[in-house]
Amino acid sequence: MTSKTRRHLLGALAAAPFLAGSQLAWGQTTNLKISHQFPGGTITEGDFRDRLVRMFAQQVSERTKGSLKFEIYPGSSLMKTNAQFSAMRKGALDMSLVPLNYSGGEVPETNIGLMPGLVTSYQQGASWKNAEVGKELARILGEKGVVIVSWIWQAGGVASRGKPIVDPADAKGMKVRGGSREMDLILKEAGAAVVTLPSNEIYAAMQTGAMDAAMTSSTSFMSFRLEEVAKALTTGRDKAYWYMFEPLMMSKAVFDRLSKDQQAAIMAVGADMEQFAMKAAQADDIAVAQVYQKAGAKVVDLNAEVVKKWQDIARNTAWKDFAGRNASCANLLKLAEKTL
Repeated sequence: MTSKTRRHLLGALAAAPFLAGSQLAWGQTTNLKISHQFPGGTITEGDFRDRLVRMFAQQVSERTKGSLKFEIYPGSSLMKTNAQFSAMRKGALDMSLVPLNYSGGEVPETNIGLMPGLVTSYQQGASWKNAEVGKELARILGEKGVVIVSWIWQAGGVASRGKPIVDPADAKGMKVRGGSREMDLILKEAGAAVVTLPSNEIYAAMQTGAMDAAMTSSTSFMSFRLEEVAKALTTGRDKAYWYMFEPLMMSKAVFDRLSKDQQAAIMAVGADMEQFAMKAAQADDIAVAQVYQKAGAKVVDLNAEVVKKWQDIARNTAWKDFAGRNASCANLLKLAEKTL
């Protein structure tokens, strides 16, 4: 072998890893899994949270020219509801749309996602993303290994097997699912016994009588067919004393492995989904009343006076408890109050 031939061969070998790496970056398809607890449907029909995830997956795949593809697992079919947040932190799950407060036992700060009386309108909730409270919450989650992709808020109401729960006094003696530590605190203060379980288990608990009433979002009231076991509904269509933060999130470990262009596509599409989510949530607040009325349930709304009663209880119980958890929680609450 001549020296010229040897130099040519060595040069070709040296370039090979670079060429392979280039082909890998542009040509390889990355498949990501998205898990959620809600009923599955299609991109045009069904629970809007499932639809949002499907729209997100389609648009990101298009923007990345197929370099990112998604598999969607509705109805907790991939893993249990309460395991999703921890799995994202470890990089064992790519993405999930899940109520943030479900991870409150693991990261106390996330309980602010279902803090009664702290968010009282969709507009206020939407303002968190670019406000100090949203930036601080995103920073905390980032440190814990999770990236917020879409900021989604939903108003909440109460479905009851018997009388409607409107005023705090109505909850006395009832077994009620609040959905978070903070919601449970205001219910206890009102004289209720609290029941703890995820929203996809409410139907069975109400059907058997293990629970008298449940607080959840308008969408979940319909998706889980609770009108079949409820005789009364207190809606969130006009006024509400609690809103649930239910973001689309991604494992930071997985996000960090993607190219800058892929990351940008995910965040851009995630932001685009937020207007769809708000409009869909507001539409469900109205639709749920019609569904329950048709089923023969008594449907009632809240007024500002009743909202203030619940808010006053929350300020002296849930807010105080949350602020006392640690300095980080106290700071988050202080920043959130600035948006009131």
